[in-house]
Amino acid sequence: MNETRRPTLIVSVQRALHLLEAVASHPGGAPAKQLARQAGLPLATTYHLLRTLVHEGYVVRTSDGAYLLGDRVDSLQEDRRTQDRLVRIREELTSLRDELGVAAYLSLYEEGEFRVVDIADGPRTPRVDLSIGLAQTAHATAIGKCVLAQLDTRARRDHLARHPLIDLTPHTITHRGELERRLGSPLAVDREEYLLGTGCAAVPVTDASGKTVGALAVSCSPARLAKIEACAPRLRAAAARISRALTI
Repeated sequence: MNETRRPTLIVSVQRALHLLEAVASHPGGAPAKQLARQAGLPLATTYHLLRTLVHEGYVVRTSDGAYLLGDRVDSLQEDRRTQDRLVRIREELTSLRDELGVAAYLSLYEEGEFRVVDIADGPRTPRVDLSIGLAQTAHATAIGKCVLAQLDTRARRDHLARHPLIDLTPHTITHRGELERRLGSPLAVDREEYLLGTGCAAVPVTDASGKTVGALAVSCSPARLAKIEACAPRLRAAAARISRALTI
């Protein structure tokens, strides 16, 4: 005989959540007795739960005895927004990987350094080993060149002064003047400059003001790079959606 088994529920957790919902429904705060009635809880239980919630920072008690939501709830909301952003970014990167047959990357440029946020790769689209570090190799990567091209002259020279143009492959640009000329290209491209056997292309990612905050990039075999360059509008459209996701 098959019976649908009911899930095991923790009653105390349910009560605490219902009490939090009651607190949230009163922007100006409410006393324990009112919250107890609203949540359908005994007053003694309500006081115990409120003391715990206050201790953990999810609720605060005002000087007149009312209860309000605490800062920990705000932090949960911000964490949720961060999760939403990461989900949208992952969807864009995965879509590029599957549609173009590439590995896709999102990197942000923060306080003069690069941070890889996410990479969508797979057995047929392996990621590039970035263990050397994007900051040290910005001159040789599509991500790095994309960001460097968007920086003002002072910021770009500051970065290059801190990170010399090291030689990684026979194709690496190690002359600053030549690099500056290449940065004027509409699409940032790495033609086996970072790693032999690998090509990359990148487009800027911006914030709400239009300032470049990072780059969306894809990597593939050098033989496929021309096809990827032809897909630049597709990359820019994905970068625009990622830019919007970063501002939610």
